[in-house]
Amino acid sequence: MSSEPGERKGQVSIASIAAEAGVSIPTVSKVLNGRPHVAPDTRARVESVIEQHQYRRRRARQSSRPALIDLVFHEMHSAWATEIIRGVEQAAATQRAAVVLSELGGEHRPRREWFEDLLARRPLGVILVLAELDAEQRHQLTTRNIPFVLVDTAGEQPPGVPTVGSANWAGGLAATRHLLSLGHRRIAVISGPTDMLCSRARVDGYRSALEEASVAIAPDFVRYGDFYVHGGYSHGLDLLRRADRPTAIFAGSDFQALGVMRAARELGLSIPDDLSIVGYDDLPVTEWIGPPLTTVRQPLREMATTAAQMVFTLANGERPANERIDLATELIVRASTSAPRA
Repeated sequence: MSSEPGERKGQVSIASIAAEAGVSIPTVSKVLNGRPHVAPDTRARVESVIEQHQYRRRRARQSSRPALIDLVFHEMHSAWATEIIRGVEQAAATQRAAVVLSELGGEHRPRREWFEDLLARRPLGVILVLAELDAEQRHQLTTRNIPFVLVDTAGEQPPGVPTVGSANWAGGLAATRHLLSLGHRRIAVISGPTDMLCSRARVDGYRSALEEASVAIAPDFVRYGDFYVHGGYSHGLDLLRRADRPTAIFAGSDFQALGVMRAARELGLSIPDDLSIVGYDDLPVTEWIGPPLTTVRQPLREMATTAAQMVFTLANGERPANERIDLATELIVRASTSAPRA
């Protein structure tokens, strides 16, 4: 049985890996291709030998198999995800590649079964959105020559992991500065989950704006939601029922801003006369709601297109000029913000 060649000094082959690990060549192929029916201790032994020799599968020649990009979301049920999908599909179309969509059910790290299916598909590359890989998963993709890029990372990544994001801190700063410039001083923030880097960065921008204006930060005015309507609604009700309710709220996503708007209406508050609201993302719906939403534009499609282009660059055996790209955000002022009532 012929072996599949690898690339390293001395040309380590699948046959030599099999001999050193004490397994058959087909077993090594199963491990490399993410196929089942390999005992966990055997799989671990083979992976150890692969890592020891820094084996890299030689990139496959052009074949009749379609070029695939795996696009992986931690959660996918929103217009936010739709913008990402459109950006990736736009870039993939120029390379005649197909896009495979996956959702991790709210988890930030792929499960073993999903990862084995991915290895078996052998895509051209992988884009993970608000998701991440552990060290072993990164190593397995690297040894199979499957490049990966992270979009809007859930947490800090080790050096050398390609990532695309946006200037979340600057976005939080701009949103809060805008409200301060209108005269607001009781400004609350409802960001996303605390385990997401982008969520924490937006709150840090909010804090920085208040500190530079010498405005005290009320601990109860800093909230972490879920980036969805319910998080904005529940925190909005709680904040707006307070005797010292905020006169303005910076919501860490447009969906949470919609939830705050509903809470305000239920409590008989007028927007922006009684409450100013700033969202985040600039989804298409924000121009059509009443009143139109002031928001921070996050270039979602551009982020996705950039990530896909990085995958194609890596798949061609090249390194991107920058491995960490943060695209600029922009404050879009509409009718949901105004000066507070006297």
